[in-house]
Amino acid sequence: MQVTAEIRPGEIVTETPVRADASVEFIGRIHTPWASPRECPRKGDLNGPVCRVEIFAPWDQALKSIEKQSHLQILYWMHLARRDLLVQCPRHASVSSGTFALRSPNRPNPIAASFVELVAVEGNMLLVKGLDCVDGTPLIDVKPENCPHATPRSVDP
Repeated sequence: MQVTAEIRPGEIVTETPVRADASVEFIGRIHTPWASPRECPRKGDLNGPVCRVEIFAPWDQALKSIEKQSHLQILYWMHLARRDLLVQCPRHASVSSGTFALRSPNRPNPIAASFVELVAVEGNMLLVKGLDCVDGTPLIDVKPENCPHATPRSVDP
C-alpha cells in the first residue's frame, strides 16, 4: 500500500506487515454525499443525509426481515486510511496520542462502526441516516442494534 498523507510533527510511523492473519470479504458498498475524508462529518448524525448501503449478491438474501429493525450497526472498512501510524497528532490538537487512544480512522485495521437509523429497504439497498464515511466505502457487515431473539441474561450480584 502506498501512503501519500503527510506526517505531522509528533507522529510516529511503522512498517506495515506483508503477511495477513485473516481475510475480510466485502459484502457491499456504501454510497454517501462525501467524496473525500475531509468532507465527512467527524461523527455520524441521525439527522444527517440519507445514505445508501448496497448489499452485493448473494448477501442481499441476508436482508430478509431487516425492515423490522429501526436501527442498525454498520461495519465498514476505511479504505483510504493510513495503517502505519503508531502515534498521531490530530488536526486540531496540540499534543500527540497513541493510535489506540484516538477515534481516528488511521489504524492498523481501519474498521469503523456506525449506529444508523434505517429509513427504508429498497431491494438490495438500505437507506439509512447516521453514516460518516466517504462515497464508495467497502461494507463489512450489517447487524441489528438489538437482537430480536436474544433473551436477557440474569446478572448475579
